[in-house]
Amino acid sequence: MQSQPTNATQAKDRNYMQLGHSLARMSRAIARTADLSELMKVNLDAMRVLSASHSAQFMTVAMELNPDDAEDEQRD
Repeated sequence: MQSQPTNATQAKDRNYMQLGHSLARMSRAIARTADLSELMKVNLDAMRVLSASHSAQFMTVAMELNPDDAEDEQRD
C-alpha cells in the first residue's frame, strides 16, 4: 500500500525545486559577473595605455608651445 504525499512533503519538494532554480539563477549571475569583471579589466588596461599616450602628447605639445618655461624648469 502506497500512501499519497502529504501537504508537508509537497511543500518541501516545491521548496527544494525553488531552491534549485534560485541556485541556477545565482550561478548564471555569478558567471555573468565574472565575464563583466574580465571585460572591465581589459577596458581599464586600455584606458591606462590611452591615458599614458595622451599624457605624453600633452607634455610634448606643452614643451613645443612653451619652450622657455621648460628650460626654466630644467634649471631649477
